[in-house]
Amino acid sequence: MSETKKIDVNSLYAVLVREIENDQIQEIDPAFYTSLSEYLGKLKNEGYDGIENKIKNRLVEMLTQVTSLLLKTRLSKVSHGGLDMTNLLDEEKFILESLQEQQERKEMILSATLNGRTKLLESVSKKHKTRPITVRFLKDFDQFVGADYTKYGPFKAEDVATIPNENAQALIAKNITVKLIMQD
Repeated sequence: MSETKKIDVNSLYAVLVREIENDQIQEIDPAFYTSLSEYLGKLKNEGYDGIENKIKNRLVEMLTQVTSLLLKTRLSKVSHGGLDMTNLLDEEKFILESLQEQQERKEMILSATLNGRTKLLESVSKKHKTRPITVRFLKDFDQFVGADYTKYGPFKAEDVATIPNENAQALIAKNITVKLIMQD
């Protein structure tokens, strides 16, 4: 599909039905998710009052559910059958790569544990604890020594900082920070 097709409720539903009715992953426009994102963005930004606003909100909700079902259907075809992945879109491949990485990590930890490779396990643990995470502070917070033995802070509310994962997770759990997702 070389041309980008306009996304609307009917076209999205048609893509979903075609995907559900076939065992193979169906070919869809490579710009599908981008087009859908643009459509939803415009729809969400349209200002309506009263019943029209309720209709718009319900439409957004339906589009969200259909999109979630479509993505789940396409990915489950791969995970349950190892089918031909040529029709997967780049966004879907991005998801699957993380699942493959998770499986590889699980196998590495199991192998290291079962084969007495404690140095590898210690190294993985240290890397995980000190892996840098970018957070935004929700509250003022005093200076602290991180898992990497470096001093951080003090911080004011709304400050953004990159701190070790172990510290970031503890502060997130206490609602002192939130994790920022950094786009590559």
